[in-house]
Amino acid sequence: MIFNHSLIDQAETLLDRARTAGVMIATAESCTGGLVSGLLTEIPGSSDVVDRAFITYSNEAKTEMLGVPARIIEGHGAVSAEVAKIMAKETLLRSNADITVSITGVAGPGGSERKPAGLVYFGLACRDQATRTHVQRFGDRGRDAVRLASVATALDLLAEGVDLFS
Repeated sequence: MIFNHSLIDQAETLLDRARTAGVMIATAESCTGGLVSGLLTEIPGSSDVVDRAFITYSNEAKTEMLGVPARIIEGHGAVSAEVAKIMAKETLLRSNADITVSITGVAGPGGSERKPAGLVYFGLACRDQATRTHVQRFGDRGRDAVRLASVATALDLLAEGVDLFS
């Protein structure tokens, strides 16, 4: 098993709730590199709820796949609320999903004074709702820990999205 039991349980609950609500999910991932979609698709039968995932690790991928304007990335940085919001909105437009989550951050090591390791921005877009952003400062606890904490946060946000349809 790739993921721990806690994350698997969280994902199973999310998928069951999404199934009951009749909604589809899509993701746009940067620093997690597809871990959220990988976790969701680890669960048999998830294809009736998971539509697709965009893995947009590079700035070019964010622009080419999701239409994030290069000027926004240049002005705010790829790790920003502005980019996370556009990623989530564009994923909604470019998929059959009702709920999307986006993730962009600094998993580490490294970072900068302004954007330290552990800084992660999320976007949540739901059909007929305003897109919102969320920021987490996980701290420089190591790349794996930041990425897995980001996955758990993304699942929490998706669950909040499902609540809007329940």
